[in-house]
Amino acid sequence: MKRVRFAPSPTGSLHVGNALSAVANRDFGDWFLLRVDDTDAARNVPEGEQEILGDLKWLGIEWDEGPARQSERQDAYREAAQRLGGDRFGRITLLREDGSATYHLASVVDDIEFGITHVIRGNDHRPNEQLHRELTEALGAAPPEYIHHGLILGEDGRKLSKREFGGTVASLRDAGIPAEAVRRYLDELGIPKHDVHYDLSRIRRLAIEAISAMSDEDLSAAADAPVELVPALRGARDLNEAREYARQVLEPEAVSLGEDARPTLERFKELSANGAGAKDLVRELKAVGGDLRAVRLALTGRERGPELWAIVAALPRDEMLRRIDAAL
Repeated sequence: MKRVRFAPSPTGSLHVGNALSAVANRDFGDWFLLRVDDTDAARNVPEGEQEILGDLKWLGIEWDEGPARQSERQDAYREAAQRLGGDRFGRITLLREDGSATYHLASVVDDIEFGITHVIRGNDHRPNEQLHRELTEALGAAPPEYIHHGLILGEDGRKLSKREFGGTVASLRDAGIPAEAVRRYLDELGIPKHDVHYDLSRIRRLAIEAISAMSDEDLSAAADAPVELVPALRGARDLNEAREYARQVLEPEAVSLGEDARPTLERFKELSANGAGAKDLVRELKAVGGDLRAVRLALTGRERGPELWAIVAALPRDEMLRRIDAAL
């Protein structure tokens, strides 16, 4: 059985590079430990752990045990330090002046005690491998297999910063990118041997595919919109745009159109009264040179938005006619 762990520090929303590690571990491992590396109090952020747990759940990552917090396991680390001869191991500090364990000691002790067989982490941890092997062997255990993956780089070719758009899971969620799109992108990266350039355009394409694949119920829930509006949401490129489309249909802006719009709008009313379907109605108006822009303005008060037929399909007939009359 492959026993793996993901061990973030509670410093706020997950960096997408850390999310890559989490997904790589979950996809690779049979048993998954969520560990919180919170021994460095100066770096911890209030609510940071909750943000990380929320990010992992949003990405659909489940763990078999945890969260195991290192701050609650200090006795085990101090006992291990005594077995290693005190506060230092060679040139490395094991215990801080306040008696708390440093990253190297706590990480190794936890990997031993939780029976971790594979450590999958970013290339920035590669310099720690030899030390961690030596500490593990000094404590009488066999080291796990260490697998280091490439980092996610920004446009400047450096490690992606949390401050850059898309640098954190939260920023992608806030931008309306569906969780399925982010997870699929990270799954596609797998365990990259080399650094990879962040491909936001790929994530945006996956977002469109994810929205297209959602059931009516899931899309209406994700967009906070009635299920009746789903036809008008299908063309959205992200969930924020889907929510905006829903607002356009539900909360039209008042407009007053000139007499030049009357022929098209009257023809619209005739076709609607004759029971024409949404697509047929729009097709007929277009065929006779109707002013489709005027119809859109009358129904939503906006010049751009969902496909016109989808707006027509989403609105009850009485409400459509009320808006047409109000615009005239």
